[in-house]
Amino acid sequence: MTEPTTKQLIGQAYARQDALAQVESLMAKATGTAHDLDGTIRLTVDARGKLLDLRLSPSAANWGPDRLGSLIVEVAQVAMQEATQAGYNQVALLLGEDMTYLIEQLSGAPAPARAANDDTGLTVEEFQRRRAERLGERRPHREERAEDPGDGYDLDTFDPASLRSDR
Repeated sequence: MTEPTTKQLIGQAYARQDALAQVESLMAKATGTAHDLDGTIRLTVDARGKLLDLRLSPSAANWGPDRLGSLIVEVAQVAMQEATQAGYNQVALLLGEDMTYLIEQLSGAPAPARAANDDTGLTVEEFQRRRAERLGERRPHREERAEDPGDGYDLDTFDPASLRSDR
């Protein structure tokens, strides 16, 4: 593999600069919408938290001002997380995962999908166990199988859920 020329490196630097210039507009266009469980409140915010739309059902008056105010704040926080994630998703399409992660670190506002308390879902092993249970079959674990002299890929146990991205 040959080293890139100076002209190619300069071209790559300009391309990155142009892409980074688009980050702000992508984040500005991102919106998130959320509602409470009862459907009393529905609101939309942008990735900066600016309220774009607020709809209250007539039953919202029954909550009282304090409870209604705190409920609006809770729903707005969920909408803000959705807007932030939507913005990062767009940035990742433009710049790639590594650059987006770097931007998250620099901004101090990581993507909600990376939250430490986020449910990561089932493990691959648990998914396969439940699948086998559902289908009424029991496949031997990898350790129990005879070694396959093939290419090292075990397509019988491949689980697309193992490709889960945090985006």
